[in-house]
Amino acid sequence: MSTNPKAHSQKYHISQRANQISPSGIRRFFDLLASMEGVISLGVGEPDYATPWHIREAAIYSLEKGQTMYTSNLGMPELRQELSRHIKNKYNLEYDPGSELLITVGVSEALDLAMRAILDPGDEVIMPDPAYVAYSPSVVLSGGNPIMVPTTEENNFELGAADIEARITRRTKAILIGYPANPTGAVMSRDKLAEIAKVAQRHQLLVISDEIYAALVYGVEHTCVAALPGMKDSTILLGGFSKAYAMTGWRIGYAAAPKEIIAAMTKIHQYTIMCASTMAQVAAIEALKAGDDSVAEMIADYDRRRLVMVKGLRNIGLSCFEPEGAFYAFPSIKGTGMPSDEFAEKLLKEERVAVVPGSAFGEYGEGYVRCCYATSLADIEEALARMKRFVSRHQKD
Repeated sequence: MSTNPKAHSQKYHISQRANQISPSGIRRFFDLLASMEGVISLGVGEPDYATPWHIREAAIYSLEKGQTMYTSNLGMPELRQELSRHIKNKYNLEYDPGSELLITVGVSEALDLAMRAILDPGDEVIMPDPAYVAYSPSVVLSGGNPIMVPTTEENNFELGAADIEARITRRTKAILIGYPANPTGAVMSRDKLAEIAKVAQRHQLLVISDEIYAALVYGVEHTCVAALPGMKDSTILLGGFSKAYAMTGWRIGYAAAPKEIIAAMTKIHQYTIMCASTMAQVAAIEALKAGDDSVAEMIADYDRRRLVMVKGLRNIGLSCFEPEGAFYAFPSIKGTGMPSDEFAEKLLKEERVAVVPGSAFGEYGEGYVRCCYATSLADIEEALARMKRFVSRHQKD
């Protein structure tokens, strides 16, 4: 029997687009650690908190009342109204809940819908490298070409307006950004985002802004791209409830955009998903109405963990950019002489600590690993102790 992957693809008629993308570099390590005992995971990108009780209770009550039917394709009217108020209060942006907001199955679906709604074959989308693992595949699966812009620790992993402009061609359709950033924890200032906005306006490009970590910032202010002067009509704003409200498993997100774009996204959503889970939408309504105190408590806790994580990594001897948002540290492991895949696999097998290799996030993620600090302080401290042993054994002279 042939072991050639290409031969298998031909036999089973696998599409070129599916063959073009690689499996998630994050999930491969989850599969490894699933069979191991005593592992401390700094790999999974989700809060270690349970969803606040009042949010869970709202969903339970909706089940008790028998609210188990489909909702509108756009999402429950009450949720869209609450979301419209929420965005207005935070960013002074007005979105019509009847035509400019779409409730999705997490931000992942919103990203996929956005790409499929705007891209024609061969269109280009400019994005940072390193970046969230789904960005490039979402473009490829929609027939487009991702155009990567290197970002570096020396430049605080920020996307430069001039670097974007240098890569614009006649096929460029959009700029895709996500700040606060996964995996680096970088947060871009309003001034630097405004420079990118000017490039987009000058070349009549869309900006797709993934702001799932908008609430998770530490000592700095998050800037909503759509709130920059003149940007609402050329921005697809993506957000959700997973990170700030500890609702990852609920799979509930949204897109806010001009009505023409939302209409196109909704047509695809109708034929693939129909609507987000009714119970999850009810939970999201409760989160928007009464979740701020819980979010504030979690952010304060993440901040404490962030400081411990960064200080600990530096004490080990790993250079570490100071994250100002999300809940990730992105230390350099170049001093060990190991590629990030090898570092992560050996660390898992030798010390039972799971991190994600930076190469999972793009070419310029190589030489780094992602460590999620949305876990208990006790686990962070024990993981750091294990990592110290590991680095001491493998540090390159």
